Amino acid sequence: MSIGFKDLASLGIAQVLGTGITAVFWFYIANFMEPEEYGKIFFYIGIAGVASSFALIATQNSLTVYIAKKIPIQSTLFTISLIAGIIGSFVVFIFYQRVDISILVIAYVINTLSIGELLGKKNYSGFSIYFLIQKGGTVFLGLLFLHFFGVEGIIFALVLSYICYIIPMIKGFKESKIDFSLLKSHWKFITNNYLMNSVAGLNGQIDKIIIPTILSFMILGNYSLALQLLSALMILPNIVFKYLLPQDASGNSNKKLKVITLFVAIAITVFGIIILPVLIENFFPKYNDAVVATQIMSISVIPWTINLLYTSEMLGKEKSRYVLISYGLITLIIVVGIITLGSTYGIVGVAFSQVLGQIVGAVVLITAKIKH
Repeated sequence: MSIGFKDLASLGIAQVLGTGITAVFWFYIANFMEPEEYGKIFFYIGIAGVASSFALIATQNSLTVYIAKKIPIQSTLFTISLIAGIIGSFVVFIFYQRVDISILVIAYVINTLSIGELLGKKNYSGFSIYFLIQKGGTVFLGLLFLHFFGVEGIIFALVLSYICYIIPMIKGFKESKIDFSLLKSHWKFITNNYLMNSVAGLNGQIDKIIIPTILSFMILGNYSLALQLLSALMILPNIVFKYLLPQDASGNSNKKLKVITLFVAIAITVFGIIILPVLIENFFPKYNDAVVATQIMSISVIPWTINLLYTSEMLGKEKSRYVLISYGLITLIIVVGIITLGSTYGIVGVAFSQVLGQIVGAVVLITAKIKH
């Protein structure tokens, strides 16, 4: 199967532009405030992220696979997830008494449902358009709200940026009927993906909750900057994953693209270790602790890329068991690492936890591939 360069280019351009402009926005925000304030923003975003991951019965991967296979189950999964998202929103409001965080939970749910819809249809150009609109909205509204309302307005701006994703979700509702009987024959894959998504949600956000609890918001601020830089390094692997999953679900192999992606990940790692520290020292003088953390976390690009490539292949075949195990171990190692290594070595220990988690996850998936 040849690489679909047009579709891949569409995803790539949008991902680079969208992630690039929002990265610049978050970097600007970092310079605008002290590390403690920066850390608090990501703490609240982490709360919303964890809540939305537990609400998403219809994970992005489940939707992508089933829509690619032309199984009309999206309206059923949409309905369940939206109800769970509303419940999650209320729970967050009860605990934190903040409207912005509670609404962000629903915004994240809508975002995930719509992306699964677009990618499942292999509508890469549509995904790219909505992706750019949302990212552009983050920057425009974020700067606007920051100017008029201060730091407190940033999360509200983030919520409003996701409104555009309501459109593809509505289209998905129109194209299939709510039929709960469809869940019976697909419950195992849906359940495994839900558990995997919940674990992944913890993996992606729990660090932002634990770090200020046992360490400090200052360390979280430095770590969040390093994490933003790591996200920038992972742009290409994430682009490839979004392209590959519906392809793998349709039975299309792309071995050449996977090999190329792995070699590029190695080059990206070297760039992160050598170049990024220089940029931090010159552009973010308040965040000195982020220098070493960024160098260490750059190493995780290689195992993280391997995880994405094998995850796409296994989910495409509806074999989610080992992916779930991998995600679970990654999360466990990161949490334990933050508590133990973080408490002893500070941000260096936290950064090492991220690397160790991704390495173990990659080893699990490689082993599963060899055995099966």
